[in-house]
Amino acid sequence: MPDFLARRAKLEGKCAAVLGGGGGIGASISSALADAGVDVMICDINEETLSETRDILAPTGRLRLAEVFDVAEPAALDEFYRLVEENSERLDIVVNVAGGTHRTDFVTATAEQVARDIQRNYGYVVQSVQRAVPLIRRRDEGGSIINFTTVEAHRGAAGFAVYAGAKAATANLTRALAVELGAERIRLNCIAPDTTPSQGNINAMPPGVAHGYAGLSPTAIAKGLGMYIPMKEPPPAGALADAVLFLASNLSAYVSGMTLHVDGGTMAAAGFLDWPYGDGFVPTPLSGTLKKLFGEEKGE
Repeated sequence: MPDFLARRAKLEGKCAAVLGGGGGIGASISSALADAGVDVMICDINEETLSETRDILAPTGRLRLAEVFDVAEPAALDEFYRLVEENSERLDIVVNVAGGTHRTDFVTATAEQVARDIQRNYGYVVQSVQRAVPLIRRRDEGGSIINFTTVEAHRGAAGFAVYAGAKAATANLTRALAVELGAERIRLNCIAPDTTPSQGNINAMPPGVAHGYAGLSPTAIAKGLGMYIPMKEPPPAGALADAVLFLASNLSAYVSGMTLHVDGGTMAAAGFLDWPYGDGFVPTPLSGTLKKLFGEEKGE
């Protein structure tokens, strides 16, 4: 079976650029691609995690490039792609993983905070795709560009308004370019994670919330996630890497312009939570939870 899947996927010998590929989810993606026989060129803003990933990938013989760059800086992103062109005669796969935000009140957000969220979650993706397409075209064999968006692009994310808007723009850019570049067999798709065990998600919490969350027991955290996620646990980084392998490979040869939600079912639930105390899956808590939270007296 593994040989059968490898023949169908046809990833062996291809070359990928992973922006934000040095830590967390990005590192898992870089490793999965290398394990699948893909040469990888990665950059990341975090020198420490990039170094760790470099050490892991070096023995595979698949690491072509690993450099520290903040891809939200246009000059840095241009320099990364210059090195990509210099270090490989082909580019088949691009994964735009980098992104991030903090919970921010929209009205009080500064112009600099707004610009940062837009650039880090949408602007650099535009520039990355513009730089990648001519490199993919060199072999006239098509390619796969995978952009990371988020579940927040598909719902009203209070406290993350600009971030959510930027990620929604990334999703629609992906759809539009899938049409524009389809005749060249250059496919573009999105992956939309939700809650994942990443440092980025913890960093997005306000300090007080993050501190309180860190003080909870693993059991309490698991029960909270079980209320929210239909599959009862968040997808590990490896699940997102598997989605990248699918979208990068010939197994998805005719999939383009789509957003793949890798979230354990939260997008499907669309606000339905598995409330405790016998309430089950409903949008708002029923009597069991309400009585436990607020008491039984009328008017409370």
